[in-house]
Amino acid sequence: MADPVFVHTMKVRDYECDTQGHVNNANYQHYFEVTRHEFLEKVGLNFHQLHLQGIDAVVSKVEIRYKVPLIGMDTFLCTVTHIERVNVKYIFHQEIIRLSDNATCAKAKIEVVNLVNGKLSKPDVFDEAFKEYIR
Repeated sequence: MADPVFVHTMKVRDYECDTQGHVNNANYQHYFEVTRHEFLEKVGLNFHQLHLQGIDAVVSKVEIRYKVPLIGMDTFLCTVTHIERVNVKYIFHQEIIRLSDNATCAKAKIEVVNLVNGKLSKPDVFDEAFKEYIR
């Protein structure tokens, strides 16, 4: 694992697993989202407070590469390895690493755009908060 800019530790809950005992694929997206929201808190932003100010960060594209399945009760790290800025998009590069064996379970590229009062925009608040993390 490269030096991530943010790490959040989580644990699989049994109800997140499918019939085969693996975490259902849709739950990985939840893990990635929780981690991005926690990252926002770290940089001094609150997702709900931003919404109340008319600023909404919305996912426009999700690409997840599943590598090794998580199973019930696994403890794992969900990371933000880095952020790219491309025009009005922020691209979050994220990974899920199982703690028991350091296996990379999933990698994601999540594209996020920002709406300010319902219009696509480049809000300064994100540029300022992410400035040391953008590559």
